[in-house]
Amino acid sequence: MNAYEVMYIVKPVEDEACEAVVAKFEKLITANGGNVEKTDRWGKRRLAYEIQDLNEGIYVLVTFQADAAAVKELDRVMKITDEVLRHMIIRKGE
Repeated sequence: MNAYEVMYIVKPVEDEACEAVVAKFEKLITANGGNVEKTDRWGKRRLAYEIQDLNEGIYVLVTFQADAAAVKELDRVMKITDEVLRHMIIRKGE
């Protein structure tokens, strides 16, 4: 398993809805054989440019370990989740 980081921006929704999105992705990682090391919620921040007519978003950074298949599935689910404005998954260096 390799170490990865995913940064994603959630639409500015209520705290309960945001926590549901975060929990959904953490559950997806663990269900595919990975483990979540750390989840940092950066909170609501102003976007550099408008995305879907929104000026703000909730930033979340997750550090996890998983294999390539789990990362591919996470990427697929993030692309089709309406609450996620943008996301980026990177493999951490050793």
